[in-house]
Amino acid sequence: MTVGLGSMLGAGVFAAFAPAAAAAGSGLLIGLAIAAAVAYCNGIASAQLAARYPESGGTYRYGRHRLGPVWGFLAGWGFVIGKAASCAAMALTFGAYSWPAHPSAPAVLAVVGCSAVNCLGITKTAQLTRLLVVVTLAALAAVVVAALGGGHADPANLSGWTSGGLLGITQAAALLFFAFAGYARIATLGEEVRRPHRTIPLAIPLALGIAVGVYALVGVAALAAVGPTTLAHSSAPLAAVTRSGGLSWLTPVVRLGGAVACAGVLLSLLAGVGRTIVAMARDHELPHALAAVHPRYRVPHRAEILLGCTVTAVVLITDLRGVIGFSSFAVLTYYAIANVASFTLPSPGCRWRRPLAIAGVAGCALLALTLPLTTVLAGSAVLACGLFGRAVRRLVDG
Repeated sequence: MTVGLGSMLGAGVFAAFAPAAAAAGSGLLIGLAIAAAVAYCNGIASAQLAARYPESGGTYRYGRHRLGPVWGFLAGWGFVIGKAASCAAMALTFGAYSWPAHPSAPAVLAVVGCSAVNCLGITKTAQLTRLLVVVTLAALAAVVVAALGGGHADPANLSGWTSGGLLGITQAAALLFFAFAGYARIATLGEEVRRPHRTIPLAIPLALGIAVGVYALVGVAALAAVGPTTLAHSSAPLAAVTRSGGLSWLTPVVRLGGAVACAGVLLSLLAGVGRTIVAMARDHELPHALAAVHPRYRVPHRAEILLGCTVTAVVLITDLRGVIGFSSFAVLTYYAIANVASFTLPSPGCRWRRPLAIAGVAGCALLALTLPLTTVLAGSAVLACGLFGRAVRRLVDG
């Protein structure tokens, strides 16, 4: 559970609130509820599938088992490209909180450091993630105290929930959704979790529930303190919250907490994406050399190194808000396939599974297609390129 919680805490609170506020104003709170509902449906689907197929690879594996190789590849490809973008977003947010004047340098250092930790093995990753979760929660508590105790909180800032319209609210939900996707880290690490049949179905909803509660509390406090406009225009929105009131001395604490939180997210994301890459490489959907596992540390070191280099390149050529939307589109595609795969599971004793799977598919489609048109086109093009490349590779291999 800690790895999944570490993935969710930090991503939304420290990164996605700003673009969500720009899309929907105070209506981001409605978007948060929608995102949480879709994430819950996806979490139940992932838990059901992970319990039946406790293997590294997540929905890539589930899609292959339940729907066929092409759908499995589409899920895996969507996960890899979407979460690589998420890794870049977290690295850039780390840079914005740790060194606002020059964010690229600490962003690159964060990618290199987290990749090195992951190459030492999942035990070390989990231990470090536990520490990062504690620091993150302490920093978010400081934000809430500063927002509500600084003397500038105004309940009027919570009004105007429909100012962005229905489209703005659904866009905010899509942008906030990528922050909830941390429960996938639990599923993609299936081979390395003790008693996966029991642990995974319990850990996913519990981690998601804790994250939703934290997000809602921080969101209400931040909006009450500074309003949606300030959140929308800040590269470090929660630091702006602490600066607004009489407890501005907490700002360095929040900046440090934001940096630590994003490092924790980056750490977990790199671990999960690396395991999906190695699962695809084992099936020759990606170059088989990436399936190599280090003889001492028992981790897919080649996949982790390639991923770290790719994320570093993205960090150097893009900006934070551009990668968040792209990541959301690709990951929503991934979870739509997870819900379809869950629908096909034979489990007559679980009567709510199929209705939840249908709701999950519909929710993923709604959120993905209401993102900005350029994001939808770019995401669709990259997914199509992956499928085209797979077809060409299969044709060449005979």
